[in-house]
Amino acid sequence: MEKSNKASEDTNARVAQTMEQARGAMESYLQFLLKGMLALPWADTDLNKKVKSYAEQNVANAFGFAEKLAKAKDFQDLVRIQTQFTQMQLKSLSEQAKDLGETAAKTTTDALKGPAP
Repeated sequence: MEKSNKASEDTNARVAQTMEQARGAMESYLQFLLKGMLALPWADTDLNKKVKSYAEQNVANAFGFAEKLAKAKDFQDLVRIQTQFTQMQLKSLSEQAKDLGETAAKTTTDALKGPAP
């Protein structure tokens, strides 16, 4: 039994290490992406700010999901965690898409109006 616990602890430690490496890589990529967005003509608009915020939120949600998944006690727990995450993401992505669409339309309308006199 002690050997089984040791193997489980080793596996958990490796999973935690891999998660941290993946988190670091994803955060580096996100920073690279965000720096690129700053070079765009609409860099200081609400649309760009929302895209940045939603990207950061989605990355955090994905890593939170992965951490919960790594701690699943059994297959039933794994399915429950997956189902909750999927439902949460579908709702979140739907709300984000609606908000970004409205913000993009407003940004475009404002840009077409030109600068205020």
